[in-house]
Amino acid sequence: MGKYHVYGIGNALVDMEFEVTPEFLQQLKIDKGVMTLVDEARQTEIMAQVDGLRCKKSSGGSAANTMVAIAQLGGKGFYSCKVAKDESGYFYLEDLRRCGLDTNSHNGDEENGITGKCLVLVTPDADRTMNTFLGITANLSEVEIVPEALVESEYLYAEGYLVSSPTAKAAAIKAREIAQQAGVKTALSLSDPNMVEFFQEGLLKVIGSGLDLVFANEAEALKMAKTNALSQALEYFKTLAKSFAITRGAKGSLIYDGQKLIEIDAVKVQAIDTVGAGDMYAGAFLYGITHGMSYAEAGKLASLAASRIVTRFGPRLEAQEMQFLIASLR
Repeated sequence: MGKYHVYGIGNALVDMEFEVTPEFLQQLKIDKGVMTLVDEARQTEIMAQVDGLRCKKSSGGSAANTMVAIAQLGGKGFYSCKVAKDESGYFYLEDLRRCGLDTNSHNGDEENGITGKCLVLVTPDADRTMNTFLGITANLSEVEIVPEALVESEYLYAEGYLVSSPTAKAAAIKAREIAQQAGVKTALSLSDPNMVEFFQEGLLKVIGSGLDLVFANEAEALKMAKTNALSQALEYFKTLAKSFAITRGAKGSLIYDGQKLIEIDAVKVQAIDTVGAGDMYAGAFLYGITHGMSYAEAGKLASLAASRIVTRFGPRLEAQEMQFLIASLR
């Protein structure tokens, strides 16, 4: 093993969580329960309305959540991302480092601009409504890749959200090429059904001639394979990657280890917030397979970690709780 278990690349978004009423969303004409991409002016308008409310901040973005999970479990990770020279950017980098992750130096001098933010508006029914302004992370490019760190890693992990930006998509492809030339294994999360629906061609370019591991939920898998039959989707995924994990919510998950299909049962819990479950699953699974676990054992850890995250708000558990999860499987 080199210096890192996993090298991640993805968006940098500061998650800002506020508790609001459904009436608040109606007044501001915000679509409830979905993620909406907004421009800077619209986000500033909403920010003015939540001013004074209690705010819970964390460094977010899909792949970032996965990388934090790996670090909390005890893995070593490097995260390539792009932030601006502003208060949110400094907070983001400091938070990553506090979690134990290394990151690109941002050339020691972050660019002027606005760090991406995701306003998470939580209503009393446990629904989460997200308004995201990508800011400078939309300009993530090959500049943010650190080849020296990448070639010293066991796995490269990229988020599918990158394909919505031409420069970020190019960065994901470049990272995959560097990894494959250096014998580093490659992994991708499809991220969201909308990414598959509107950017499938881009995802296929990132996948190239095939990856080592792909993560998807059932909806994404069916859309990717253009079928309603899960059995057909499973066969199609064998053409994309040597192994894959498909999550199915309360039905558990299906893992293909390159030879056989393994069924992992879901852990029964009362889910109050499913955002971040896929990121947590990927993080725990990658930790498992880079720390001597079989695919079945890593799948059990991933299922357990995902079951914990859906019982509370936010995309993270405490590091102590993550350690407890590993101990409980021994």
